Amino acid sequence: MGRLIHTEAPGKVRDQLRRTVAEMLRRLGQKTQLDDEAKDQASLIVFCLHGIADTVDQTVEAWEKRDYYLKAERFRREWAWLEPVTDELSAVIYRGQWERLPEALSRLLPHFADVKITQMTRNSNLWEGAYEKLIKGDGSRL
Repeated sequence: MGRLIHTEAPGKVRDQLRRTVAEMLRRLGQKTQLDDEAKDQASLIVFCLHGIADTVDQTVEAWEKRDYYLKAERFRREWAWLEPVTDELSAVIYRGQWERLPEALSRLLPHFADVKITQMTRNSNLWEGAYEKLIKGDGSRL
């Protein structure tokens, strides 16, 4: 088996995913009712959170290979909030407990407050069908 070569730096991918989550949080915050689009957007957030977790793991692995154990551990602790929040949001979606969605999303807000959005740049084809993919289990990635 050959080596897997990542063409984009994990930090850049993480920033792009954080931007996507921040936009979805803003769009969901503007919704007055739960519709299919809101379900897709919430599901896209779950996919993005999984992607962010992957980039954290990649970064930590690279640092540990260089014996930067303290730096890696600090970074891991900085992102420790990610797994419980992802699990909570996933549970809301899988169980159809949509009344708990605002509460789950509110736990994300402090972690994405630093992402500045002056213009929405994400296209609707990014989240279309995300709910169905998540429920069907078409992998944990979009």
